[in-house]
Amino acid sequence: MSEKNTFEDNMANLENIVSELEKGDLNLDESMKKFEEGMKLSKQCSKMLDEADKKITILLEQNGTVVEEDFNT
Repeated sequence: MSEKNTFEDNMANLENIVSELEKGDLNLDESMKKFEEGMKLSKQCSKMLDEADKKITILLEQNGTVVEEDFNT
C-alpha cells in the first residue's frame, strides 16, 4: 500500500479486502489487520478525491470567481 498507487489501484485493493472480510475465513487478528489496512486505503482514496476536487475547482475558476458546474465523467 503506497501513496504512489493510483486511485484505481487503491480501490481494487480495498475491494479485495472487503471480499476477504465478507468471506469470514480470517481469524480475529487477521480481520483486524485487514480492516485497518482497508481504513488506510479508504482515507487515501478520500484524500485523492479531495485533491482532484480542488484541482477541478481551480480549473473552473474564471475572472477571480468560481463558476460551479457539474463535473461529468
